[in-house]
Amino acid sequence: MSIFALVAKQVKTHPSLIPLFIFIGGGGTMGLLYLGRLALKNPDVSWDRKNNPEPWNKIEPNQQYKLFKVNMDYSKLKKDRPDF
Repeated sequence: MSIFALVAKQVKTHPSLIPLFIFIGGGGTMGLLYLGRLALKNPDVSWDRKNNPEPWNKIEPNQQYKLFKVNMDYSKLKKDRPDF
């Protein structure tokens, strides 16, 4: 008997478990999506070391890479670091 058949049997006998499966599935999905976003969008992660060994140096001062911005207007920032 597979695990999905066992879960389906439990849900049929105890329908109050449906919200539990929905919230746990949604939380797991959101966690995986956030992990994927960190792996693809974060400048600290380098997937191509030959062409772009230091991706954090190619970030423009007005480029937002954080998920949430708190009272920050990235369009008004000036360059405050040297070119390498």
